[in-house]
Amino acid sequence: MSILNELKSEVAGIFKTTWKLRDGHVVPEAEGVQLGNDAVQIDGTVLYADLAQSTALVNGYKSHFAAEIYKSFLKTACRIIGNDGGAITAFDGDRIMAVFIGASKNSTAVKAALKINWAVKNVVNPAIKAQYPDSSYSVSHVVGIDTSPLLVAKTGIRGSNDLVWIGRAANYAAKLCNIRDGTYSTYITSDVFARLTDDAKFGGTPKQSMWEKATWTETGLTIHRSTWWWALS
Repeated sequence: MSILNELKSEVAGIFKTTWKLRDGHVVPEAEGVQLGNDAVQIDGTVLYADLAQSTALVNGYKSHFAAEIYKSFLKTACRIIGNDGGAITAFDGDRIMAVFIGASKNSTAVKAALKINWAVKNVVNPAIKAQYPDSSYSVSHVVGIDTSPLLVAKTGIRGSNDLVWIGRAANYAAKLCNIRDGTYSTYITSDVFARLTDDAKFGGTPKQSMWEKATWTETGLTIHRSTWWWALS
């Protein structure tokens, strides 16, 4: 059978096959989902952390330096997310995707984002300056967070496949990372903000809001943005 006929048969099969859906109570792993029309449904909060200005980094600096920046930023984000109970679900070049579940998933994800902001300023950038004192480079980043029901399925072919996360939260969180104004490092949707505990909304002495309401130009939706951080100990 030619590849054209194989593709026609396989694609038609995707649309004709009945889905097998089940509710999930943990973040699914690849081996727990089949390649056919098999999927897990969860309520999740998605966090995307994205290294800003990565094109300028790879174009303007030596490759080993760019690799060190990628590795230090992604490792920092991974360690914080994992320590706060999030599940790393994907890497995409200079960005990382994570999913949080459970009753406090929104506040936990937001705190992780604020911790990433603190660590970039107080761990990653000082380490760059210590190793490369003559360099003016410093890491900037953006974290986007949204919450929604998610459908988790497996895509690809046998021997080369991965999970795909289908739902608004995965889409919006990734797109919020594309906002580049040079000031705010964390963007969350109104659905996330409405579910935050007070300690994820207010900080400082005296207490004040850590969030500023704004309009997401691309969608016209109301979002919330922050320059605040959460110190690691």
